[in-house]
This record gives sequence, structure tokens and C-alpha cells, in this order.
Amino acid sequence: MIEENQSLTNVGSLKKRGGIIKNVPGPLCISTWAHGYKATEIAINAMMNGKSSLDAVEFGINVAENDPNVTSVGFGGYPDAEGNLTLDASIMDWNGNAGAVAFLKEVKNPISVARLVMEKTPHVMLVGEGALNFASRNGFKRQRLLTPKAEEAWEEWKKEQEMALDEKENHDTIGLLAIDNKGNMSGGVSTSGIKFSLYGRVGDSPIIGAALFVDNEVGGACSTGFGEISMKAVGSFLIVEKMREGYSPKEACKFAVQRIKGKNYYNNTRQICFLAMNKKGEVGACALKKGFVFAFADGQGNQLLQGDYLLEE
Repeated sequence: MIEENQSLTNVGSLKKRGGIIKNVPGPLCISTWAHGYKATEIAINAMMNGKSSLDAVEFGINVAENDPNVTSVGFGGYPDAEGNLTLDASIMDWNGNAGAVAFLKEVKNPISVARLVMEKTPHVMLVGEGALNFASRNGFKRQRLLTPKAEEAWEEWKKEQEMALDEKENHDTIGLLAIDNKGNMSGGVSTSGIKFSLYGRVGDSPIIGAALFVDNEVGGACSTGFGEISMKAVGSFLIVEKMREGYSPKEACKFAVQRIKGKNYYNNTRQICFLAMNKKGEVGACALKKGFVFAFADGQGNQLLQGDYLLEE
């Protein structure tokens, strides 16, 4: 199994970054970053054993949420500038149903709470204390999520009297898209947000259309990186609509990144990455800057692959 701190191996050409073609119905799934490798492993096994794509998305993302070594998702995530760890997530199924939570404290599996919001309420999003109360009423255990490692990092940051937003690479939202044996697609994202950001900040992860969008007739997309960028561009929705027009997933992701670059939403410093899959089983990825990797799994195995990019720096 590929660990998060290993160098990239078994990259494969992916038809020069972003063109796997898979005959579907599935199962197959894709997920962002190196920690997505474990997520796709769990997700593909679930679907191979008859679970739906929605189950696979939840189970796969739970893996990252439960891992204290993943400092950008769930338990182990880094806190905001005031030392509060808050979590965001969203999920969509093949019927177009959606659920999300934002600014959720003390519950390490926000993707599972988001699924319940989708399935048990007439709403799409619950936030803050309301999301926590809903989770508690539905059996989720409240617990301290800030690990000693995360708290130590926050204390060191305070000593440096860092007044500006910390823009180091800590925006590795997990996004996962899956197609099951019936050919149905679902998707989800989960994050602890950008470390040491302003108290109250919520990024794109719980925003349907920004970090996540799924249309079972077309395909799905998810984003990772500096969330404000995807919020401004409504990036995932844009990509799915370009796929509806006939763009391949790779072409659609590249279109979204080029638009962001042209409008300078990224402010010359920040990273944004998109990952997409259409209903044909074609997969594509593109980032603004070099370094984005993603996992792809089907019945033949699991791979960690390079995404395309526009800028070297």
C-alpha cells in the first residue's frame, strides 16, 4: 500500500496524464491526493462486494477522516487561527440528491453526517451548532479531534506570530467519485480546511457545484486546493457542464483551470486542482500548478497517478 509520505510510484502514462478509458458499468473510482489511494482501495472493494457507489464514497472518505496522519481531513486535521478544528463535507448520489455540513465540531466523520442530512432531512446543508446537534441526535459520538501533533503545529505557528493566512500546502481535501456495478455515480468531499485560517472560514467543500457536482447522465467532478478559487468559479459544476457539451474529463478540467488562470482567481500564489469522470468511465485531472496526484481503482487494481497542470511554479 502506498503511504502518504512515499514518493510517487507506478505512475503510468494515463495517456499522457488524464485519459483512462474504462468500459462501464463499473465498478471504478477516483480520489484526490496520495491519501486517496487508501480511500479508493476501500471504495472499490465495497463495490466489488455489491455495495452502491454512495456507500463506496462514504466508506472510502471515512478512511481519510479517521486517519490521524492525514492533517487536512477529519481527525488529525489542523485547526484554525484560534485553535478550533472544524470540518466540512458534501455528498451527492445518482438521483441528484445532495447533503452537506459546514463548520462541524467534535465529529470526525462529516461525510457520514452529510449523507444523513441528504437522506433524513428536506435540506441540503446544516452548519455549526445545528450540524453538531443533528449529528448527536443521530448517534454520532462527540469527541476531541485535535491531535497532539496538530495542536503542537498550531502552538508553533502562534509563537511565530504569523498574522497572515498560512498558505503552505495544507489544502488537500479528499474528493472521491465512484461508479458502481449498476452504472450509478456518486461523489463526496471532506476537509478540515486550510490550517490556521480565520475563525469561521468555510471553503468550497460543502458547496454543491463548487467542490462537488454529480449528474448521473453525464459524470461528476470534484476540486481540491484553495477553496475560495473553486467557489468563485463554481468549478465542479462548470466541468460537468463542459462534459455535457462533449468535452472529455481531461479537457473539461483544463477548461476550468484555464478560466481560473485567465481571471486570476488564484492571486498568483495558490493552487487549485480538479478531478473528473464521465459516465463512459473516462477520467481526467488538471491543476493550476505541478504536483497534483490522484488514485484510480477498478477491478484490476489501484494506481496513483499524475494530474495534468498548466504552470511549473
